[in-house]
Parts: sequence; C-alpha cells; structure tokens
Amino acid sequence: MILRILFALSLLYTTVISDENVTIPAETASEENIDVSIIGYHWEHVETPFICAMWLLLASVAKILFHVNKKFGEAVPDSALLITMGLLLGIMLKMSHVNDTLYLLNSKVFFLYLLPPIIFDAGYFMPNRLLFENFGSVMMFAVVGTIWNTVAIGGTLALVSRYTNWFGISVSPVDSYLFSSLISAVDPVAVITVFEEIHVNAFLFINVFGEALFNDGIAAVLFQIFNKMTTIGTEKLKTVHYFVFGSSFFAVALGGALIGVLFAFVSALATKYTQRVKLVGPVFVFVIPYIAYLMAEMTGFSAILAICCCGIVMKQYVKCNITHDASASVKYFVKLMSQASETVVFMFLGLSAISSQTRFDWGFIIVTLAGCLIYRIIGVVSQCYILNKFRTRKFTFEDQFVMSYGGLRGAIAFGLLSSMPDTMDPEIKAVFTTTTIVVICFTVFLQGSTIRPLLSLLKVERQKNDDDMMFRKIYQRYIDYMMAGLEDVVALHGAHSLRDWFERMNAMYLKPILTIENKQEFDATPFVRMFAKDAMSRAASIVERRASMVKDVAKEKKYASAKVCPIPSQYGQRTYSTSSETDPIEPLSLDQMSQLQKMMSDLLDQKLKSYPQFKKVDDIQDDYLSMINASFVDKEEKDKEGMDKKSLAAKKSHEMV
Repeated sequence: MILRILFALSLLYTTVISDENVTIPAETASEENIDVSIIGYHWEHVETPFICAMWLLLASVAKILFHVNKKFGEAVPDSALLITMGLLLGIMLKMSHVNDTLYLLNSKVFFLYLLPPIIFDAGYFMPNRLLFENFGSVMMFAVVGTIWNTVAIGGTLALVSRYTNWFGISVSPVDSYLFSSLISAVDPVAVITVFEEIHVNAFLFINVFGEALFNDGIAAVLFQIFNKMTTIGTEKLKTVHYFVFGSSFFAVALGGALIGVLFAFVSALATKYTQRVKLVGPVFVFVIPYIAYLMAEMTGFSAILAICCCGIVMKQYVKCNITHDASASVKYFVKLMSQASETVVFMFLGLSAISSQTRFDWGFIIVTLAGCLIYRIIGVVSQCYILNKFRTRKFTFEDQFVMSYGGLRGAIAFGLLSSMPDTMDPEIKAVFTTTTIVVICFTVFLQGSTIRPLLSLLKVERQKNDDDMMFRKIYQRYIDYMMAGLEDVVALHGAHSLRDWFERMNAMYLKPILTIENKQEFDATPFVRMFAKDAMSRAASIVERRASMVKDVAKEKKYASAKVCPIPSQYGQRTYSTSSETDPIEPLSLDQMSQLQKMMSDLLDQKLKSYPQFKKVDDIQDDYLSMINASFVDKEEKDKEGMDKKSLAAKKSHEMV
C-alpha cells in the first residue's frame, strides 16, 4: 500500500507538479513560460545550515564511537581522535574532488562564532576561590611566561634564519615573532580534558588551567601587535612605533578585562528583574557576555579576556537570580556549545592538513618543536624558582614537570593561524601553516596521550574528594577569619585581609545591588530540636529502667536522704532524684556514658534516616574542580559496585562447590 502511494506521488510530480514548461493559452495577454513546480531540489537555500548540522551530527556520533571501548577512550584524548577523523574526511573529500572552500576554516567564523563558547565555558566554570588564591602565580605564568616564549622562540627562528641555511625560506624578525606569538598559545580545552580524566590535585590544576586560559588572551594581544607590524612593513617602522605597540599591550589586555567585568555586572542586574518572566533569565546569561566579546572585538581590546572575565565575575551573582532549573539549563547549554565548537575546530584542523597550502620545511619544524619544549621548560623552572621564594605551598619537581609537559597547543593557535595577513609571502604562510599543524598534532597526540602514565609513574598527588564535606567548609571559614585577624594584629595587609575586605564589600554593597534577597527555603532547626528531644526522652527512660532494676536488687538497704545522679549532655544537665524511701542511683561510669551517648547518636541517626531526603544532583557541576571530584566519586562507586559483584559471584560459586 505504501509503495503504491509513493508511486502515485512520483507520477503526479513528474506529470503535473514538476512540469516546468506550462504554456499559457493564447487568449491571455502574453505567452510566457511559468515555473509552477512545488517539490524540487533547493540545495543553495539550505546549504550553510545543512552543512553545519551534518558536521555536528557527524562529530557527535564520532565522539560516541570513540568511547565504545573504555580503555581506548581513556588512552587517547578526544581531540586527537577528532583530528584523525578530520584527516580521513579530508582525504576522502580530496579524492572526491570536492571544492576546498567548503571545508576551509575562515578566521571570521572562528573568532566570531566558534571561539566565544569555548572561552566563556572556561571562564564560567572556573573555580573562583582557587583562582584568586593562586592569582599571582597564574598571572606570572600567563603574562611573563607567554612573553618569554614568544620572544625566545621568535628570536631563535630569526637568528637561525639569518645566520644558517637550515631553513628553506628566509624569515624576517617580525614574521618570526608573529609566528611565535600564535604558537605560544596553550589550549585550555586540551588541558582540561586531560586533567579531568587523571584527577590531578587542585593546586596543580588551577595553575596549569589558569595559565592556559589567560595565556590565550595574552597571545592574541601579542599576535595583533605583530600582525599590525607586518601590515605596516618592517622598513617603515620607527622607534616611536615600538613604544606605542609596547604600551598598547597593557591597554588592550586591561581594557578587555574591564569590559568583561562591566558587562558581568550588567548581566547580574538584568537577571535580577526576571522573576516574573523567568524564561528570559538564561537569555541574558548568554547574550550579554557575547555582546561583551563583540564590543571588545569592535573597539580593539582583547575579546578573549573580556568574555573570560565576564564569565568569572557574573557566575556568583547570576546563580542567585535564576532558579535551580534555569541554572542547570545554563550549565548544560554552555557545555553543549563549548564542546560543539571544540569538536568542529579540531575536525577542521584535520581537514586543513589536507586542504590547505602546505609546505614541509623540516628544519623550520624541528627548530620550532625544540624551541616550544626547551623554552617552556626553562620558563616554568625559572618562574617556579622565583615563586617558591614567596609561597608557603611550593612547586615540587613533579609539579614543574607536569606544567612543562602540559603545554598543549590546539584550537587557539589554529584560529590565530587563519588570521595571518594576506600580504604575507605565500611560501612563508604555507610553512607557518604546516609547522602549526605539526606542532598541534605532536602535542595533542604524543604529550596528551603520555601524560597519564607519566603522572602515575611520578606519583603526582591526586585530588582528594573532601572539598564538599561540611566540616572542611566550616573550618576553612574559621581559618580565613583567624588569618585575617592575625594579619590585622601585625599590621600586614596580605591575601587574607584582601579577601576578607572583598567579602565584606561584596556582602554589604555588591550582592544587595546585583542579586535578589532570597529567603531561607528550609529551616532544619525545629526538626533537630524534635529529634534531640526524642533522643533525650528515650535515654531518660533507659536510665529510669536501670534505676528500677537497682532498686529491686538492693531493696533491703535504705537511705534517709535522696541522692542525685547528674546526666551530662550537650543540651544541659538533667537531674533525676529519688525519694527518701528508695535506693540511690549509682553514678554512671565512663564506659556507660560513652555507650549512652552512642545510643543517643544512633537514635538521632535513625530518625534522620526515616525522613525522605531530597538532594539535587547535577550532571554538570558548578566549576571544573567540582567536576573532577564528581568524576572521582563516580569512579569510586563504580569500582565498589564492581567489587561487590565480584564478591557476590565468588560467594555463589563457593556455595555451589
């Protein structure tokens, strides 16, 4: 029946609907051919969205297939597998003689559509307290380290090009520094992926991840400066130009950060007044940071730092203004957009290795790879040596090794590569493209795949799952107040005093302005009092029963005066007295007191367990450190479940035997 209907529709389409030459009768004013086809092939109309949807579908299916085998998925990073898939697709498209322009990554598409979700995700899920506790070291690695790598790699390439014949091309100093600025950009996405899987400790995680995130903004600013120099021309540059470029570095970076903070406050204010239209709240969370990015890009400031700082600052205020469901939706959508953009970028990276104009200059490639590895080691070791002079928590040898080895290149370097000026020599541009792809593949495939066994070999400290324990949070707050008080006593204005000052200003001024006043949804005090009263009454009845037993055993002995037996507890002392005609109640021993307290505690626990407990558990946590802890707990539960199944199977087999 279905086949008959389809045949009838096709016959109708070929005879009536798709007839493109319909002649108007002669009685009409003019004779002309009119196309009245309804069903047809309109590829040009849906070309762009259809290609985007197919890219996302293909990449999502690929990521699912990558993790079918658990050991294979854990051994090889997702970014490496996506690059491999892009290479295979590029070979297939090249053999099919498909136009290269259909799968070439445009710099405008990358910086305006693909990069903002990646950077906003990294900033929005940044653990703020951990970041500001290590703000000095993070900024030193990000700013000083990036400048050091750019100057060292660029200077080495320029000197080798001038005084040796190792390169097949002649590279000017400005072109060398332009290339070194983009190759110094460390990819935060690749770092996060690897560190989440191996559960690295929080101190090491924040220093590597924070450096990778802010390093991108600094590298982009340096790239803009050297790109401007290349556009002007080396022969036209004067001393005053170098001074202007040097001062503009700080202006561009700080201006982008200030724009991000300003728009974060705007986003918090906007979400504050969405209580009657709650569906609009998440819209402000996404749109306003993107406007901050576009505003910084339009005015020449650092757009990466703008959207990164906007995500870091706005999170604590926005979460107070939107519902829990809306907050969970925001986290899901941010992760969705970030992973989709990351997937597309890495697949385009593999495609570009086939479709782009490449030229393998092995001398240039080897010098660049050696410079990236050697100068990063020198920079990390020297900076850690300086920081250890002023820090309580020192950078160990293992920490320095991981930071040196964790400088993975990825999406940012590839995106900056697509922004190189058109006025550059095509041969030099082809060598830069080839070298960048080789460096990214080397760091992602080799370093990303081997960092896990190296961490196990070095026995690097892993993250412990104790950050969410209540007593840890309480004691951490006590320690914060105590350290701030000690700094005030000795007249030392350090990090603790600064944090205490900001928290007071935040509680007194910023939060009342930027957030709504939420009343406490649940007060557990009446339940605790009820459980305590119930436990005390049960304990008192036990004591009274014991007193009656003592009375029955020693009823022959009479005392004239009443005796008092105090029962100490955390709710005060409660006394029970006997009359003059009864026997005395002997004082409880220490063992009996401990048993009584344990009994009261058990009774309270039983009461608490008898009430249903509702706990909202999110698949996506509030920051990356919480994600590491959650994955750690999930792994422990799965291991425990596996051990239980094995022990149960062993027990059954033993019973059968």
